[in-house]
Amino acid sequence: MKNFQKNLKFYVLAALFAANFFIWQAVVAGEHRGVLTVAFLDVGQGDAIFIESPTGNQVLIDGGPGKSVFSPLAEAMPFYDRSIDVVIATHPDADHIGGLPEVLRRYDVDTFLDPGVSSDTGTYQALVQSIGLAGVERVVARRGMTINLGGGATLEILFPDRDMEGADTNDASIVAKLVYGDTSFLFTGDSPEKIERYLAAIDGKNLDVDVLKAGHHGSKTSTSDTFLGFTSPQIAVLSVGSDNRYGHPHKEVLDRLLDFDIKILRTDEEGTIVMESDGENIFVND
Repeated sequence: MKNFQKNLKFYVLAALFAANFFIWQAVVAGEHRGVLTVAFLDVGQGDAIFIESPTGNQVLIDGGPGKSVFSPLAEAMPFYDRSIDVVIATHPDADHIGGLPEVLRRYDVDTFLDPGVSSDTGTYQALVQSIGLAGVERVVARRGMTINLGGGATLEILFPDRDMEGADTNDASIVAKLVYGDTSFLFTGDSPEKIERYLAAIDGKNLDVDVLKAGHHGSKTSTSDTFLGFTSPQIAVLSVGSDNRYGHPHKEVLDRLLDFDIKILRTDEEGTIVMESDGENIFVND
């Protein structure tokens, strides 16, 4: 009896640990229920998109300017999760990669993808240094690559299809198509109209999607009539900062989207935009 009383504290702690373990097992199992999650993070005037596959694999496309990505990213990810499987920098402009050096310091990242175009900015140099310090595998994205995210979700690289070193950074933007079941998303970075037309010419049938991340924050240099005709999305997402100095999104783009009867969602109005797909339908969370 004395031994039991002496060890009672140990027994209670062991029981609590076991109960906590099984509770967290249930939580983790419940998170991945055959649903693909895509969150267009509100990072102000910039881009950052978080993807979680039906099996829990995660991708971060771009990291917004400065450290603006961390608050919305923390909301999108479970608080205990300190790893991201794949980080993609669509191109080396500061409003897309500003937060990525710190992402690589705070999270365990397996693979880093970029288009293979460099920049002489301090932001880009900081990113390159962070990749080296983190020991992350760096891969140059090329058309034809497909990332298997698990559970039937795939991310296909549509562009670049060539060496982009020396090209304009926007022209080099990675364009990627996310597919889960009968649902699909297209992420375009800051791709301008000439790249849109090129993709329409070489890959028009593969551009049809349900959700389009409008290029270059709704700039009039992207999201052309031709591209909208081939992509024919139900929803267009514009990642844009309130009262930004560029006047994004431009009226011409908004008018085009309305002409095509496409629902417009904007991060400057909605905040972070979270969508879920069960493979058949896409639901926009309130």
